[in-house]
Amino acid sequence: PGGEVTFGSNYSDPKDSEAIKAALDSTGLNVKINTVDHNTYQENFNTYIQQPDDVVCWFAGYRMRAFAGKGVVGDISDVWGKLPDMSAGFKSASTGLDGKQYFVPFYFYPWAVHYRKSLFEEMGYEIPSTWADLLELCEQMVDDGITPFAAANDGGWPQMGMFDMINLRTNGYDFHVSLMGGKESWTDDKVKQVFTNWSTILDFYQPDVNGRTWQDAATALGDKEVGMYLLGTFVTSNFDDTQQDIIDDIDFFAFPSIDPAYGQDAVEAPIDGFMMAKSPKNEDGAKALLEKLGGAASIDAYIGVNPAVVAANSKAKTDGYNALQQKSAELVGAAKYIAQFLDRDTDPDFAAKVVGKAIQDFLSDPDSIDSVLETVEEQKATYTFE
Repeated sequence: PGGEVTFGSNYSDPKDSEAIKAALDSTGLNVKINTVDHNTYQENFNTYIQQPDDVVCWFAGYRMRAFAGKGVVGDISDVWGKLPDMSAGFKSASTGLDGKQYFVPFYFYPWAVHYRKSLFEEMGYEIPSTWADLLELCEQMVDDGITPFAAANDGGWPQMGMFDMINLRTNGYDFHVSLMGGKESWTDDKVKQVFTNWSTILDFYQPDVNGRTWQDAATALGDKEVGMYLLGTFVTSNFDDTQQDIIDDIDFFAFPSIDPAYGQDAVEAPIDGFMMAKSPKNEDGAKALLEKLGGAASIDAYIGVNPAVVAANSKAKTDGYNALQQKSAELVGAAKYIAQFLDRDTDPDFAAKVVGKAIQDFLSDPDSIDSVLETVEEQKATYTFE
């Protein structure tokens, strides 16, 4: 495919921008990069996608499905026929409600329960695989004078991850996606059960969760004041080079199962990648570029410059990965379902202003479940979901 392909990029940080250039150079295609500041790109995407570049950067899950549903991005199901090294979980995260593919995954980072290996060894703690095991471990930690859960919610987003994981484990992936898509009632008993389950572990949280930054909670994990921390693998970026011993000592396990019907089959792992314009100026070039970006060589080139992420492609080089990256690749590669994170799986405004606020209110007063959920359901009516 001759001719120039234009690439709309939100890789605006210096290191990211250098890494994406390396990835695009590796394709051997004639690519013109148009970079916009990351936050500006996201906030103005509705406008931008009306006159986009041939290939555009975006996110999997609801955020992709919303634009696929509006018919403003191109069907790339034929490109998926040439991506044999992507797992079923990645394919489902790239599929619109019509069953066609609109997205090519590039990389991801999972959310999981982090802990310090040396603490678990010293105290003889076992990795919990069920909710009952988890509650038992929490009791044991309390007896040992350790706060079981690092707990942060400053900015209103960190505890969205706990809601997501408990919902995925209590009600399964399909219900979670349906709820996020505005198709279920927030006053449904299934949703109440999520908060009821959640309330059983709140006594094991650090106090004053709403006022704590994720970094302060990470520091407590590093200091062994707390035993466990549900967060993305970016948790290690809280520690600097002088704390390499802590970074090397951090491991994670998959969130325990609650209902055996769903086990541990879903993982939360935000995926970044690419879509094609609805009517690209150079469609052959755009599809050729997407196929290359879905291959191993381009993500290898990216990670060669910026090693903070994990490749979606199963044939990507992993010899440079640290232990957490290797384990992340295994956890997500084996997942049957990959959720994206609450503010990427639903309308971002609804996530921030309604659900985020509801979670804060629930954490301040766990007895308020009913009124909190009634408020969410009332406010949901003012949003249009895709």
